[in-house]
Amino acid sequence: MRVLFLGDVVGKAGRDAVSDRLAGLVDKHKFDFVVINGENASHGRGLTEGHFAEIKAAGADVVTLGDHAFDQRDTLTYIAREPTLLRPINLAPGTPGRGANLYESGAGHRVLVINAQGRVFMDPVDDPFRAVETAVAACPLGEQADAIILDFHTEATSEIQAMGHFLDGKVSLVVGTHTHIPTADHRILKGGTALMADAGMCGDYDSVIGVEVDEPLNRFLTGIATGRFTPAEGEATLSGVAIETDPRTGLVAKLSPLRVGGSLAQVEPAF
Repeated sequence: MRVLFLGDVVGKAGRDAVSDRLAGLVDKHKFDFVVINGENASHGRGLTEGHFAEIKAAGADVVTLGDHAFDQRDTLTYIAREPTLLRPINLAPGTPGRGANLYESGAGHRVLVINAQGRVFMDPVDDPFRAVETAVAACPLGEQADAIILDFHTEATSEIQAMGHFLDGKVSLVVGTHTHIPTADHRILKGGTALMADAGMCGDYDSVIGVEVDEPLNRFLTGIATGRFTPAEGEATLSGVAIETDPRTGLVAKLSPLRVGGSLAQVEPAF
């Protein structure tokens, strides 16, 4: 099966790019399943129910979150009734929503999607390694799941790479989100798990990680906040990664980064 993962959607520019381009990409490359990180989709912080519905209508099968999961207060209520919206699995017990779920694609593939948050340079959360290990053990690849996708939302690329090696041979894809910068380390590990330290963002790269330049630049220069961060509104680049799994094992046979449109050089999947 073919899976597309798109990195953090940032603001209206990112949402518009997903709405305008996703259906064409799915049709062109015959993707069977689409996962999108939406934690910055609403004004750069969090995800309202309306914007969640917009991303789903564009073609996302599952939407994941991160450290801004509950920045929009309505998420606290609607996440409980939306099985295709995931927040990090290792948040405190009793947090609304779920961090992992098994889905069925239109072609009948069983896909386990897990969302976890890292601990390096991030707000305190429970151990992501043990939380993810427990979820994978309950739904093993090649048995209950035809593919397993982990969105690991964290700052440090070292933590993401460590997670990839920890899960090598047990999941299909470990992909990082949060930094908004696409990394060039995409590879298939020895055990057959695909790894990419950060998928990048779906947003305007003529910016500072999706934000209009003036305010973050001012804070770097002066250390003084003079206004809010405002999502950049130029043409967005869709950034992510695509995989093709072996139907017998659920491990990865092909892997390619994906970047389309906007100010970054365009990269299309190699398969």
